[in-house]
Amino acid sequence: MAKEEGLDLVEISPKAEPPVCKIIDYSKFKYEQKKKQKEIKAKAQKTVIKEIRFGPNTDDHDFNFKLKHAINFLKEGAKVRAYVHFYGRTIVFKERGEILLLKFAQALEEYGKVEQLPKLERKRMYVILASKVKK
Repeated sequence: MAKEEGLDLVEISPKAEPPVCKIIDYSKFKYEQKKKQKEIKAKAQKTVIKEIRFGPNTDDHDFNFKLKHAINFLKEGAKVRAYVHFYGRTIVFKERGEILLLKFAQALEEYGKVEQLPKLERKRMYVILASKVKK
């Protein structure tokens, strides 16, 4: 029947009982499949990660300033990665960095939830916060 119409016999779902086939133009079928995949990919939500950097000796004013930025990022629906960068001999103050990040996470408790607790990786200790607000 497909040859008579000058079209292709395309197997749509081979696992169905009995298998489902259609008589269609194969190149048009492939084009429409590609178009659907592209549309699905465009609708997928992309996660944005904003970074905020601290030093182990960050003062209250700087902390509050960065906290306000983090609140705005979380309200927009982005994730926030706050990290303490230990440079030179400041690596000795690991506990200061951890206390700072926990204080930061606690201050942002109503805007976001902690996705990953403070973790030290080389010269950086970081915490990841996800937004509670949906876009």
